[in-house]
Amino acid sequence: MNEQASRADAADDTVRRHLWAAAAIGLIPLPWVDLAALAALQLDMLHGLAKLYQVEFSKERGKSLIAALSVSGGAASISANAGSLLRAVPFYGLIVGAGSAALFGAATYAMGKVFIQHFESGGTLLNFDPRAARDYYAKQYAAGQKEAAKSKNPYAGMQP
Repeated sequence: MNEQASRADAADDTVRRHLWAAAAIGLIPLPWVDLAALAALQLDMLHGLAKLYQVEFSKERGKSLIAALSVSGGAASISANAGSLLRAVPFYGLIVGAGSAALFGAATYAMGKVFIQHFESGGTLLNFDPRAARDYYAKQYAAGQKEAAKSKNPYAGMQP
């Protein structure tokens, strides 16, 4: 297997692992705590992808780009944030929590795929434009929902 194919496989594995971790975070029943944990997880994923693609990583720049992509990601990102806030509503919050797991997983998957595409094209954190990635993010969000639904066992078929 050539180096580029191996790197692409490693990047996809990184995104899938973070998808499942994000879904688990979506089950945290505390509003805002889940969003903080999700942001930290997505930053970790971005750091791992940047390292894999040998792109200089800055924690502050990464946080800014994740926030910007989340805002420009449209309805999908807004749904995840709203889901977190609705958990504070008694009873209804439990129902919303289950849905947030899927939203968080799909949003993380989409974010990872957006950065893979950007890094594959030679991009860096300095020249990433979240608005330009909006359409691709939306497509990958839909793919992330399908990916999350594929298996009851999130680690099935994954290599350590």
